Amino acid sequence: MSGLVLDGKRIRDEILSELRPRIEALKAKGRTPALAVVLVGDDPASHIYVRNKLKASEELGIRSIELRVPGDLSTAQLSEYLSARKDELGSADAILVQMPLPPQIDGEAITTRFVDGAHDVDGFGPFSLGQLVLNRPWPRACTPAGIMELLRRYGIAIAGRKAVVGGRSDIVGKPMALLLLHANATVTICHSRTTDLAAECRTADILVAAIGRPAMIGPEHIKPGAVVIDVGMNRVIDKAHAHRLFAHQPKRLESFEKTGSVLVGDVDPRAMEELSSAYTPVPGGVGPLTIAMLMANTVTLAEHRQEC
Repeated sequence: MSGLVLDGKRIRDEILSELRPRIEALKAKGRTPALAVVLVGDDPASHIYVRNKLKASEELGIRSIELRVPGDLSTAQLSEYLSARKDELGSADAILVQMPLPPQIDGEAITTRFVDGAHDVDGFGPFSLGQLVLNRPWPRACTPAGIMELLRRYGIAIAGRKAVVGGRSDIVGKPMALLLLHANATVTICHSRTTDLAAECRTADILVAAIGRPAMIGPEHIKPGAVVIDVGMNRVIDKAHAHRLFAHQPKRLESFEKTGSVLVGDVDPRAMEELSSAYTPVPGGVGPLTIAMLMANTVTLAEHRQEC
């Protein structure tokens, strides 16, 4: 068996294309959707993520507001900084504080104060999570929402099927489980205390891996014919590990030899390709959908603000 590749880039492009007329309709009413991004510190990955988000905004015609803040501020100092720019933040339809914040800053205190439900583009706040639990329409956490779009647009049935979510984070695992539950799947959440993880995962018709450990999910975890969604994005720098994971993909090994690293998800790539009926590659699967759904959430919040 060789699983169908679920192309996240194609679905991303579909979603972004569908947003353009909605953005033009808002502009025709005098409202250009606006996204504000707060970037604290010099974390290289965060800078890449923010750059990609702002680039996507610009290409769609969404106005972006970027607030870059030194990474040595305390929670109180960051609050003071953002308070002084409350009018600027308030002019945006959607606000996100790029995570992770430096360890000395209380992220919950910052987001609770400066990102209310009407601006919560990430879908992480108490109001947004309440709407999710109650299954009321509102922007959802971007990565789980993107996965649901991927499954829907590929015509993968969810209702009545057994879904297993590996990982219980507030960003992916928990909202993913709720979205699958609302789509009438029977859902199990697995985590670090799960007894016999492999046995639980093997019950899944739809397996979502969001654990954060490279290739942790192996052939013993995957039921033949399952749909496997790999949320992980891990960089492997050990040569022996890279050769073990990608012995069947010479081009990936060639890339490793040139750069000294290779990306792998939370699922063993060979096991995923050979055992699944459909799977998301890493990269190019789930990753492109996250920013697409961030753009979709921004437009939804702008439409809601226009109607109010």
